[in-house]
Amino acid sequence: MDGQDSKSIKVMIAGRPYPLKIQESDEPTIHRIVKEVNDEVNRFSAMYSNLDKQDCLSMTLLTYAVDLHKAKQTAVDPSEEEVRAKLAQIEALLDKLTV
Repeated sequence: MDGQDSKSIKVMIAGRPYPLKIQESDEPTIHRIVKEVNDEVNRFSAMYSNLDKQDCLSMTLLTYAVDLHKAKQTAVDPSEEEVRAKLAQIEALLDKLTV
């Protein structure tokens, strides 16, 4: 990341500071994600008072990993969609020939 619009920021996740070097244009998104992660960690802390911060971070990570996996499973590959469209066109042409 050696672009002109990179900058260094520090974010707090579960009470610990993490320095990051980011693209300036990504800063609002990163802050929004950090807030979501902290909210999720706090939610786990409130639900499971016996868990320490490390456990809450792990559960948050697992939640995000499951969501990402589900999103990848449901995403349609654009090339697959193109193949389906072409097959539909071929089937329509074949239907015209057999009528």
